[in-house]
Amino acid sequence: MKERKAFLLRLSPELWSDLEAWAQEDLRSVNAQIEYLLRQAVLRRKGRSTGSPPPPGTDPAARNRGG
Repeated sequence: MKERKAFLLRLSPELWSDLEAWAQEDLRSVNAQIEYLLRQAVLRRKGRSTGSPPPPGTDPAARNRGG
C-alpha cells in the first residue's frame, strides 16, 4: 500500500472545534473526519456515488471497471 501523504493544514479554532465535535459524533478522529469529507467532495465532483467511502488504498475507478 502507498504511504499516506502528510502535510500541514491550518484551520481556525472555530472550524477545528466544529470538526472535532462532528468527528466525535461519527466516532472518528479529526484527521479521519477531514479525509472522509474530502473524499466525499471529490467523489461528488467526479459525479460518482457518495455512499460509503472506499477503504484507504483502493481505487474506486478500478472497482467501477471491474478490476
